[in-house]
Amino acid sequence: MHHAYRAALVTGASRGIGEQLARRLAADGSDLVILARRAEPLEVLAATLRSAHQVSVEVLAADLTSPAGLAAAQARLSDPDRPVELLVNNAGLGVTGTFAERTAAQAEHQIGLNVTAVVRLTHAALPAMLSRGHGGVLNVSSVAGFFPSPGAAVYGASKAFVTSFSESLAAELKGTGVHVTALCPGFTRTRARDQAVSGAAGLAWLDADKVAAAGLEAVAAGRVLSVPGAQYKSALSLTRMVPRALVRSAATAVRRT
Repeated sequence: MHHAYRAALVTGASRGIGEQLARRLAADGSDLVILARRAEPLEVLAATLRSAHQVSVEVLAADLTSPAGLAAAQARLSDPDRPVELLVNNAGLGVTGTFAERTAAQAEHQIGLNVTAVVRLTHAALPAMLSRGHGGVLNVSSVAGFFPSPGAAVYGASKAFVTSFSESLAAELKGTGVHVTALCPGFTRTRARDQAVSGAAGLAWLDADKVAAAGLEAVAAGRVLSVPGAQYKSALSLTRMVPRALVRSAATAVRRT
């Protein structure tokens, strides 16, 4: 599906789902701002996309957990001379380990990227989108936000926030021409080592490019939630029919495997 967004800003664009989102947007003719902490991989990706698709690709190296990085991204999104029609909040941090074992500072750092940056960048992007009556926000969340996440409590809670935030915004913005979508994948192959997962465990893993395609199709169509993969759609349906205590026990058992 053609997404109809002429310019997009993608955070966490240097690899994984973010990179595939950038590649798909460029292939569909979107000019891009690609953002991540390190400039080098972004420059390589930018050169590839410019050559392959003849689109404008701007590199923005920014750490969204720092005040300076956030300010740079917000300023770019609110620049009236260079409008961004689609904001993709993809950057995120997953950290494993029990909550009590990690420091409060580590938890706050994770929340800063997974929650605060999403809120701040969305707030920066929306006014111009609303004034034009056209725009989109694609927030990359996770199915972890629907389940208890022992061993990744802050991650699961942060993604629950992103999904709820997206749904609430979508309701607020209905009829404005601005669409908000939460993309909620499960395990996704984003690194070379993920390709080695096979057998029964491998069936749980999704392809990053297919996840990206599902998200862009959903925001273009104005769908509020996108859960790629039949296995994850089925799991969500099942959890709605069983007691939460059983869901927590199952989540704990999965973590121990």
